[in-house]
Amino acid sequence: MDKQQPKSTKETSLSLSADKKALILGSIIATLIAITPYLFYLYEGVPKEKIWDTFLFTYESNIYGNVYIFAWTLTGKLIPLYLLLIWFFTCKHWWYHTLLVPIAMYSYQAFTITRVDIFNIDTNQLIYLIPLMAVIIPSIYLIRARIFNRIYEKTKSLEELEEELKIKPKNFWDKLGDYF
Repeated sequence: MDKQQPKSTKETSLSLSADKKALILGSIIATLIAITPYLFYLYEGVPKEKIWDTFLFTYESNIYGNVYIFAWTLTGKLIPLYLLLIWFFTCKHWWYHTLLVPIAMYSYQAFTITRVDIFNIDTNQLIYLIPLMAVIIPSIYLIRARIFNRIYEKTKSLEELEEELKIKPKNFWDKLGDYF
């Protein structure tokens, strides 16, 4: 029988350091997701008036009737966008680029809310998403075809293929830089 060699103290301390980092990062991400209901209900702190005057800014709601409706509509788009961004930056699967489509859709809707009438919020967004979808959908299909081609050749397992296709940047900013 093979006996495993004991790990050196340096390897053990590096392993513990990586585990501690992963635990801290996981706790931060879990907290960001857990506070989502509180973030959604921030609109209730907005006055039900046409003009909202604070020491930072003054907002006049001409289209929505009052600032409260504007804030409610905007949080209805920003919270799903927030959760999709968390999912996108923490997803370890090969298909995570498909999340860019709903991210683009919610971004467009949030931008539109501040610019046009409330009745035009969810219209014509598909026209603006078609170029993005024209790039992402074929790319994802080609990756999927490559994975299944290799699986049927029985050279690698699905886990090995997913590991091969992962982008492994060093930190958040490197990962963000890979997309832009």
